[in-house]
Amino acid sequence: MEWNVEFDYIVVGGGSAGCIVANRLSTSPTNRVLLLEAGPDIVEGQVPPDVDDTYVGLAFNNPRFHWPDLSVTTQGAPPAQAGYPTQPLPRRKYIQPRVLGGGSTINGQAANRGAPDDYDEWVRLGAAGWNWDAVLPYFRKLETDLDFDGPLHGKDGPIAIRRIPREHWCGHARAAAQSFEMAGYRYLPDQNGEFRDGYFSMAISNRDERRVSAATTYLDGSVRARTNLRIMTGTPVTALRFEGKVCVGVEALVDGAPTSIRAREVILCSGAIYSPAHLLRAGIGPAHHLQDLGIPVLADRPGVGRRLMDHPAIAVGCFVKPEARMNHHTRRHMQVGLRYTSGIGDRPSDMSVGVVSRTAWHPVGSQIGAMALLVNGTESDSGEIRLASPHFADAPLVDFNLLSNQRDAQRLMDGFRRMVEIHALPPLRAVCGEVFPASYTDRVLQYGAVTARNRLVTGFARMLLDGPNAIRRYIINNMVIDQFDLASLMDSDEHLEAFVRKTAIGAWHASCSARMGRADDPMAVTDPAGRVYGVSGLRVADASIFPTVPRANTNLPTMMCAEKISDAILNDTRPGMLPAGVLAYAR
Repeated sequence: MEWNVEFDYIVVGGGSAGCIVANRLSTSPTNRVLLLEAGPDIVEGQVPPDVDDTYVGLAFNNPRFHWPDLSVTTQGAPPAQAGYPTQPLPRRKYIQPRVLGGGSTINGQAANRGAPDDYDEWVRLGAAGWNWDAVLPYFRKLETDLDFDGPLHGKDGPIAIRRIPREHWCGHARAAAQSFEMAGYRYLPDQNGEFRDGYFSMAISNRDERRVSAATTYLDGSVRARTNLRIMTGTPVTALRFEGKVCVGVEALVDGAPTSIRAREVILCSGAIYSPAHLLRAGIGPAHHLQDLGIPVLADRPGVGRRLMDHPAIAVGCFVKPEARMNHHTRRHMQVGLRYTSGIGDRPSDMSVGVVSRTAWHPVGSQIGAMALLVNGTESDSGEIRLASPHFADAPLVDFNLLSNQRDAQRLMDGFRRMVEIHALPPLRAVCGEVFPASYTDRVLQYGAVTARNRLVTGFARMLLDGPNAIRRYIINNMVIDQFDLASLMDSDEHLEAFVRKTAIGAWHASCSARMGRADDPMAVTDPAGRVYGVSGLRVADASIFPTVPRANTNLPTMMCAEKISDAILNDTRPGMLPAGVLAYAR
């Protein structure tokens, strides 16, 4: 079946980037824009309660909003040893949103940008026109900062950004802040305005205790009323259509029926795992991999799916005493953050800590806190995305190889010990019981599923945890801790590295798998305007094209990227030039 309507632009993927691109391109009434999203719709005024909630654990764990069957490896294969067969690496579920609004619909609502030199580094890596001075106007364009004004902040963008006031922090968060202060870290009122080490109230995309997503802001009722914009959810794209080396549209399942839809240009906004998968299925990628799968090579681009990055993360857990748990002021579970410089390597502010005062939606989650430790300045960039088969329904094979750079493992080891020592300071010691090495095991994932059984089981466990110390220690040692005890990790580098390498996970910040760069860089996939090298009529406008992952949660950088690429499309600008639409923000 082929539609008899031809669009100017088809946007593939309705995540944070896709919502923005569809909005901005359809501001011109002469542009006919089609947005295709495989997952369900999220409509302003009809947002499901779990999505709307300031507490993110329910939406994030709702399988209705995930790509099914996506599993990844996080660590590289150990060195081969003579006489020992190579064991397959364990695979674990990796949550990728499949819903309008993408990550902004189910993520942790963290709203930070990274540091100016992150983007100056992008230019050094070949992304001309993406330095800090060039991207700042787009960060300002997308936001309404409810707390701060001035040249670094936007006041009339779609995404509201705020912070939980210090007087509303729960006891656990306050104790963490006091302990950070005792450890020598200064308070930062504005993490997006002062680019130095310190602790802060975390900036979040939230207004009036409700999530602010790209779906409900960039695609609100007034935008959906545009006659030149069509939004189709529940509509997976199965293939890109080419005539020669010109992308002329897509194949999609429209109401379950295979359908061909033509366009002047296609913009991939499917995220750093699924955008490369679309390219690979179309024959754009490493020739040897495509030939192995019997896919005709349209453009030999070795960088497609290569050098995938994420922020490696581990956690130090603790039992939070009843008087310090979440209070009535907010359901926000991460109120305080910290960034610091490890001194390993030469990157400043290379580490990030989120103080988690509630670790899960269920009753036990309200008793367990954590310091979530991320290598923000990661140097590990050898992850890879490959196809399992040419069929669109088969999940790609994803290997992050998170700690391929030994310095990242050392950063996590150093950070683990720092956070255990901070727990021993008087403010946290007063509100925390047992401190233990936490890990995101299959068992934790199992209890994270939102089910009546899990609510019942964890309700019973909660009563035991609040009971005698001996019972609590037994439950934590036998049901929460995987196989590592705190004392051995603090005393032994060998044991600590084993813990870090086994338990490190990504922070769901997949990036850099179709990087923009110079035309003469064989690993570059797009130019600085998102155009895919080797073909025409095709762009990428999501976190895939980051040259390296910034020192930030990736939602705001992804939105910035979509804003900037949209302007490049609308204004046909050369790299480095600011179109008229954002000149006011550059002043």
